[in-house]
Amino acid sequence: MPPTLANGKICYVEMPATDIARSADFYRRVFGWQIRQRGDGSTAFDDTVGEVSGTWVVGRPPAENPGLLIYVMVNSVAATVDLVVANGGEIVQPIGADAPEITARFRDPGGNVIGLYQEPG
Repeated sequence: MPPTLANGKICYVEMPATDIARSADFYRRVFGWQIRQRGDGSTAFDDTVGEVSGTWVVGRPPAENPGLLIYVMVNSVAATVDLVVANGGEIVQPIGADAPEITARFRDPGGNVIGLYQEPG
């Protein structure tokens, strides 16, 4: 299905990276994002539900001290934390810091801090 098109929807993300191939591989392995080459040759991604796409950009400082913080929804924050570490990421806020919400935060290979969120249930 095509993504939802609606006024106000977040639709595209540019993520700073030092090594685009490494970042693309990290997000593919950890979250299952679809990685593709755009017509201009740059590497892009689509999230697992096809609602948000984006690309990695070099020469831009990472979001290492979050002001704006993006969270990725996952089935299990605990399992995803293990995948993050196994694929070269670093946990910067462990599970439990936002209790009762089930969250954690990690630093990706490009230095960006990103949140993980698990729907309760």
